[in-house]
Amino acid sequence: MSFTQLDPPLPLHVVDRGNGTAVAVIDYGPEFDLLWVVGFDDGGEIWCVPNPQVRLQANWSMGRAKKPATGKVTAIAG
Repeated sequence: MSFTQLDPPLPLHVVDRGNGTAVAVIDYGPEFDLLWVVGFDDGGEIWCVPNPQVRLQANWSMGRAKKPATGKVTAIAG
């Protein structure tokens, strides 16, 4: 298990929850999703969010659209 504090924190969008700021990432290993420790903009709650629900926030200069991504996750066959 590893716990990594993000410096600087990373602005994220969590599917079906809204925008927030990731302050850390928890990695329990190859059998688990990464968990993002996110403080939400609305209400200030802090939650651990599984990786499939996390998206980068919109950024006009980087070409990322404003519309939030859907919750659909496509598995990669290996």
